[in-house]
Amino acid sequence: MQRIRLRYTKRGRLRFTSHRDFQRAFERALRRAEVPMAYSAGFTPHPKVSYANAAPTGTGSEAEYLEIQLAERRDPEQVRTLLNTSLPDGLDITDAVEAATSGLADRLQASVWELRLDGVEHTVAADAVGAFLAAEIVEVQRRTKNGLRTFDARAAVAGLEALPGQADRPGVEGCAILRLVVRHMTPAVRPDDVLSGLRATADLAPPVPAAVTRLAQGLLDEESGTVTDPLAPDREAVKAAQPTAAATTATPGVSPARGGAPEGPS
Repeated sequence: MQRIRLRYTKRGRLRFTSHRDFQRAFERALRRAEVPMAYSAGFTPHPKVSYANAAPTGTGSEAEYLEIQLAERRDPEQVRTLLNTSLPDGLDITDAVEAATSGLADRLQASVWELRLDGVEHTVAADAVGAFLAAEIVEVQRRTKNGLRTFDARAAVAGLEALPGQADRPGVEGCAILRLVVRHMTPAVRPDDVLSGLRATADLAPPVPAAVTRLAQGLLDEESGTVTDPLAPDREAVKAAQPTAAATTATPGVSPARGGAPEGPS
């Protein structure tokens, strides 16, 4: 059984698809592309697909991840190409690699988010970011299925900065871009929780809803505050295994036990 890990996007209007909608679209694409999937046992077999840390509905993403299990071996790049021909525009597979290591979900430690604040001047956003980062605790509330929950949004934030942007909405002046690096913790801190924290600490309230896009997720380097590619260990392991596999493949007519001497009748 072969495992392939995929990175995919949610762009444009497809950002408003729920995770369940994406699951249905992806499983249809697997059937159309005739990917030889492995299936679970039982009365209702399902294709073996593992989803990891999906972005909330309404947010875009350039870095979503999943893993599929195949019953027959296939070239990961060929699988990526076939799936892209079967998926709607906006749901795009941008990377595919054979799973040569374990623990993909464990490597998704943090996310990099971009929050576009139309109608907010850069200087105003920068002052709000400074107030947020200066606070030791920023309590926010979120309504869950169990009721209203209060938690600290500050502890999960590994980095936050304000950058100047260019307004692209008619009648809206000013634009600020927030670059947010947030750790994956329990409870999960989302970009809208950080916006609630900015409103609580600096009274920052954008006049239009923020456009939110996940740019990356993976291992967090605490010193630099950067998030690294979670598929890199698989690429390195596959690359390291290739020379080994070539070396252990015997050349026809050559006996490794005799130091490479041609085999012949004794």
